[in-house]
Amino acid sequence: MHCIRKAALAAVAVMVLGAGPALAQQKLKWAHVYETSEPYHTESLWAAQEIKKRTNGKFDIEVFPASTLGKETDINQGLTLGTVDMIISGPSFAARTYPRIGIAYYPFIFRDADHLIAYSKSPIFAEMVEEFRKKTGIQITAYTYYGARHTTAQKPFKDCAGMKGLKIRVPDVPAYLAMPKACGANPTPIAFAEVYLALQNGTVDAQENPLTTIEAKKFYEVQKAIMLTGHIVDGLTTQIAPHVWNKLTPDEKKVFTEVTREAAARATDKIKKREAELIEEFRKKGLEIVAVDKKSFSDAVLKNTPLESLGFTRADYDKIQAAK
Repeated sequence: MHCIRKAALAAVAVMVLGAGPALAQQKLKWAHVYETSEPYHTESLWAAQEIKKRTNGKFDIEVFPASTLGKETDINQGLTLGTVDMIISGPSFAARTYPRIGIAYYPFIFRDADHLIAYSKSPIFAEMVEEFRKKTGIQITAYTYYGARHTTAQKPFKDCAGMKGLKIRVPDVPAYLAMPKACGANPTPIAFAEVYLALQNGTVDAQENPLTTIEAKKFYEVQKAIMLTGHIVDGLTTQIAPHVWNKLTPDEKKVFTEVTREAAARATDKIKKREAELIEEFRKKGLEIVAVDKKSFSDAVLKNTPLESLGFTRADYDKIQAAK
């Protein structure tokens, strides 16, 4: 009898103590398209646990990697439809509804990873975040460095003039076409899955991608030189859906912002470290690593594909250039 009464009291205590957090707990879905081994995923897992901890268990966030909740277009739409609560995604998708933010893809707008991160903390970016939220309800909380796109080829070159006539595979997107076109190269759109073969059989002589992609796709096996053009310095944004953000208390908003920014900084450091390691690894594999005259490329882009031709403004460009 004594044991039964003790058990009953314990059960009541559990119900009373558990009632608050259990009833209030919110399950959230955080989606992205990256692999489980990549820093975007591992740091999102850390952030999910950290948010849970800092909000006393109120938010139980499950991270869905590798397009398990849909492709990038799907998860971006999901924020508005309410099928997804948080995402990591390139700002090119946000630019479809708010074109101004797409200026981040203009070639040579960022000097390097540190400049991109400085931009993410600048008043100009804060202004864009605010305008984007007013238009869509979606809140951008953090920016992670994704990688700088560099050029590989059979023959090395040091400046823009050295690209003249070069048959280069480039994604068929205006921002990606701008640099090779400005330098007189011959950009050739080829499906990503077919690039290795196209380089191997000489359909094209060159391609451009981040160092991590050059490694993953083994392009170094069929190319002789890597030119560190860094023509597009890419990043990913952490975004929170309106149906979640609008219900958060000021303290909760602070937690989500601080934690996602910490996660972004951790992932950025890992990616920068890996890029530095890869330069040395490619050297050891016998590839020529070329430091180029970046000004020759950026001058050609500004002259031949002016900002205005892609719908951007010189005022935004100048403010981004000044970010430190």
